[in-house]
Amino acid sequence: MGVVKSAIGDMLMTFSWVVLSATFGLQTTAIVSAAGFQGITWAPLAIITFLIFVYVSIFTVVFGTASFNPTGNAAFYAAGVPGDTLFTLAVRLPAQAAGAAGGALAIMEFIPEKYKHMISGPSLQVDVHTGAIAETILSFGITFAALLIIIRGPRRLLAKTFLLSLATICFVVAGSKYTGPAMNPAIAFGWAYMSSSHNTWDHFYVYWISSFVGALSAALVFRTIFPPPRPQTKKQKKA
Repeated sequence: MGVVKSAIGDMLMTFSWVVLSATFGLQTTAIVSAAGFQGITWAPLAIITFLIFVYVSIFTVVFGTASFNPTGNAAFYAAGVPGDTLFTLAVRLPAQAAGAAGGALAIMEFIPEKYKHMISGPSLQVDVHTGAIAETILSFGITFAALLIIIRGPRRLLAKTFLLSLATICFVVAGSKYTGPAMNPAIAFGWAYMSSSHNTWDHFYVYWISSFVGALSAALVFRTIFPPPRPQTKKQKKA
């Protein structure tokens, strides 16, 4: 029953994140216009970082331990962090993918027509092999940063969330000219489903294989540098 609850939480969280994150550009434009930040080059990035920080903080409270990134779940498992098993990972992944597809369908269905040109997900901007290399490197970087921040970073939850938001926007900007980027196979699947490209080799190669290779490599490197504590064995009392 616990794994079913986790899968439902993942699905709802991924659905909500796809809907909200798709409107980051629209929200940023509205804030820049309302606050009179036109012409300030750093304002949009600062606003998006703030939006990520706010929404992730809210999601942490609302959804608890749910997740919208299957590579993140797999990486924490590979790094030796207790919580998931191979079985729970296998159940949670399709739930996350379904939530992402539902979120993409929902936002494109209900967003007013005049704003649809501002709504988009990750898409390949270069040739497939360059995209695969980029997504591998980006997934490695964001995953290692997440492991470092969450496991070895500050104790305060808000500080962790802020650092994660900052790291996320840095990697998104770095990968924007290559793969979008996704750094998340479930969200990439959701948007690919909209264009019926979710079952192509290019999509699977760039956004699934490369993302998992990058994330799991980061987990193995992290585990090498910071080995998980060995389970303590209870000493048997002498008769």
